[in-house]
Amino acid sequence: MLTVDKLNKTYKTGDKALTDVSFTVPKGQVVGLIGPSGAGKSTLIRCINRLVEPTSGSVRLNDTEISRLSVGELRRARRRIGMIFQEYALVERLTVMENVLSGRLGYVPFWRSFLRKFPGDDIAKAYRLLDRVGLMAHADKRADALSGGQRQRVGIARALEQDPELMLIDEPTASLDPKTSRQIMRLLVEICAESSLPAIINIHDVVLAQQFTDRIIGLQAGQVVFDGSPNELTEAVLTQIYGEEDWTAMRRGAAEDAEAEAEAHRETEKLMSAL
Repeated sequence: MLTVDKLNKTYKTGDKALTDVSFTVPKGQVVGLIGPSGAGKSTLIRCINRLVEPTSGSVRLNDTEISRLSVGELRRARRRIGMIFQEYALVERLTVMENVLSGRLGYVPFWRSFLRKFPGDDIAKAYRLLDRVGLMAHADKRADALSGGQRQRVGIARALEQDPELMLIDEPTASLDPKTSRQIMRLLVEICAESSLPAIINIHDVVLAQQFTDRIIGLQAGQVVFDGSPNELTEAVLTQIYGEEDWTAMRRGAAEDAEAEAEAHRETEKLMSAL
């Protein structure tokens, strides 16, 4: 379980990014973190694993107080936190397999990582993960030869290679088309369910968050203004978080895209059955 208690972040400029943010995420729950640009979503995710140092408050992952760890202890604790970045953060010149195996860098001696001599168990697991995310056929391709959706899948496999106890996912669909975005969100939710992994997904697409996450936390100016189920995210709440918008039209457009994708899938299945 992740427990965030009265987390605050104030920058040296005096700008307050987070104010008394508190919540818990139980095992297996996928949380969608929404809010306008500048609301503090990315800062919150980075404060949890201390890529950004909180000003005050506490972060606890199971039995470990993340916010109080020394530098060495924090390095070891981060092995338990899988991070998936918006811009993928892959090493472009390395292969897909090598990028996935980089998830084990915190566990192996330096000489093994330098020579890319990973233990057999780590390699076997990487192949299983590539198969799970649908990239087995691309294991030997360089990362810069992949599409955006494929790169995001490599990032997912790399994070899972760490054997994480928590997933932090920063805008996984920001650079993807609507169809690929739904596929990535579906994959993330399925994987978290399979492994009972808690996850926080910072996501700008409200409709996707409602479709795929178990719970939604809404931030406005660094404060939690909503914490509830996707069904409770009414137009009034959305207006409180984002301001005035035609939410009905936005949902209708997303529903039409999803139905078109489903229809295409049904037609493909019919063609395959006829062969």
